[in-house]
Amino acid sequence: MPAKPEILKLSPIANSRLFHIEAMELRFSNGVERRYERLMTGGNGAVMVVAINEYNQVVLIREYAAGLDDYVLTLPKGLIDPGEDALTAANRELQEEAGFAADQLTFIKQLTAAPNYMGHRIDVILARSLSVSKLEGDEPEPLEVVLWPLDNLPELFARDEFSEGRSIAALCLVEQLLRTT
Repeated sequence: MPAKPEILKLSPIANSRLFHIEAMELRFSNGVERRYERLMTGGNGAVMVVAINEYNQVVLIREYAAGLDDYVLTLPKGLIDPGEDALTAANRELQEEAGFAADQLTFIKQLTAAPNYMGHRIDVILARSLSVSKLEGDEPEPLEVVLWPLDNLPELFARDEFSEGRSIAALCLVEQLLRTT
C-alpha cells in the first residue's frame, strides 16, 4: 500500500448547516502535488436502519429527496445526536420516521458514499423484534411507511423510486447475513 499523501494545506471554501467544503493541497509520495476538494460532514455520524418485522418484511419510508426534487422509497436514516451511540440513534430514527422500536439492534457495517470527494459515513444497523412506538421527529411532513417482503428484493431494486445506493447496499448486506445465519 502506498504512503498517504502529505497534506500541505487545508483551506475552507464554503460552509452550511450540514456541510463543510474544503480544499486540500496534497503532495504524493512520488512528489506530485495536486489540489483536491472535499465535502466534509460534521457531527457524530449517521445511521441507516434495516428493520425487519415478524413477517419478514423490511420497513421502508417514502420521503421527499431535495437532491432529486422527488419522492423516493428508502430506509429510515438520520444523524447521530450528541451523546448517542449508533444503536440508540438507529432506534430513535426508526421510531421517528416509521413508528417502530426494536428490541434487537445489530451493527452491520459502516458505508461511505463517493469517498473520493466526501467524508460522509453511515452505520448500517439491523433492527429486529419490532413493536409499535412513535416519537416526534423533525420531518416537515408525515412519512409514508411501506412494508416490503424481504424475499422480493429484486422487484424493489427494479423500482425507479428505490435508487439510493446506500439503501441497496444495506439490504444486500443484511440479506447475505441472514442467509448465512
